[in-house]
Amino acid sequence: MTHPAVSGETAAAQQHDPQPGALDAAGLRRVVTVLSTVQIVSWGVLYYAFAAVQSSITTDTGWSSVAVTGAFSLAQLCSGGAGIWVGRHIDAYGPRRVMTAASLTAIPGIAAVALAPNLAVFYLGWMLTGVAMAGTLYPPAFAALTHWGGTRRVQALTTLTLVAGLASTVFAPLASVLDDAFGWRAAYLVLLTGLVVVTVPLHWWGLGLPWHVGHAEHAGSEHREHARARVGGVARSAPFVLLTLANALTGLAVFAVVINLVPMLVEQGMSRNLAAVALGLGGVGQVAGRLGYARFAAATSVTTRGVLVLAGVAVSTAALALAPPAPGLLIVLGMLLGLARGVYTLVHATAVTDRWGPASYGTLNGILSAPALVAAAVAPFAGAMLAEMLGSYANAFLVLAGVAGLAAVLMLGATPVDRRRSAFSARRARRGEA
Repeated sequence: MTHPAVSGETAAAQQHDPQPGALDAAGLRRVVTVLSTVQIVSWGVLYYAFAAVQSSITTDTGWSSVAVTGAFSLAQLCSGGAGIWVGRHIDAYGPRRVMTAASLTAIPGIAAVALAPNLAVFYLGWMLTGVAMAGTLYPPAFAALTHWGGTRRVQALTTLTLVAGLASTVFAPLASVLDDAFGWRAAYLVLLTGLVVVTVPLHWWGLGLPWHVGHAEHAGSEHREHARARVGGVARSAPFVLLTLANALTGLAVFAVVINLVPMLVEQGMSRNLAAVALGLGGVGQVAGRLGYARFAAATSVTTRGVLVLAGVAVSTAALALAPPAPGLLIVLGMLLGLARGVYTLVHATAVTDRWGPASYGTLNGILSAPALVAAAVAPFAGAMLAEMLGSYANAFLVLAGVAGLAAVLMLGATPVDRRRSAFSARRARRGEA
């Protein structure tokens, strides 16, 4: 693996907080391969499959679309609630046990969803699945790679998200095809085998590497109190609060668009299968965005890239709402939105380290991610309700574009002053050397 260029803030953060326990190149390649594989399967089965089959669930069961999306929203709430504990556990003990346990939890969760005889069991299944999401999707994987990656963490995170970005490309069309052939219940049961065969064994046998924590985590109570005080100080600071709000608003906009993209495109005259393919091609856009992230990060400050990416989400969402009903154009715009989403995933993954360094990353990222997961929980319901209230999904997408635009404004104040100064000094030094 080659070393990408990093921005002044990233370099400063890496020098300020050296991370113990970083793996050598071979060990890091192993972990990246394992986590990339399990991420594409976990995102595909636990998240993107629902976007492809939700209309079939409503038609087959007679449950309302609001009730069905409400169950999926509940899963996001459960994920957000469990995520803070997961982050703390990973900081202290590493990802192996908690990610394996989460994969095991997903099995009865998805099975209950697929076999649910009534809405109560359906909701119970999604609650279990939500707990599983907290320990299998991006936040725990980001915490693992931030710790094990050391100064190569941006490269490792980029590789992980490049592969995981294909989850929608693979699993949205696959779920739609299985749904057409066997029905949504059998489709979920077929997809469930991926969790049994891939994610459980890889989490257990692939993540059994040493996890060395800093002195603050394993020393006496004085050191632990100091670490807790630092986390509390960061979490209460104005930049962190603004970053958390911006992240939550972005999560609301992005996930409402993703979950409601298929019905929005169907409203524009596409077939359901073509709309599922369009959703999948958004994953190609995500991969394209992540391929260029290292250069983008090197050329921008942490504040600038956050604002630009969120503005890109807002503009591409508005363009989808305002575009004429031409399938080719809508697919291209969906891919552009995917590009912005893809870059934002890495902006979020590096948000803590770029501003406050890698210490206690799992805990701080868990706190940062929890409101976004709550927003993601509300997002499917909010998108559907907006469409119903405003008369169309296109009108709903315009409102969601405004939400993303507000997040871009908040991002302007989401960087600590000392980090902005160190980045400015680093850029001046580089210009002097040049």
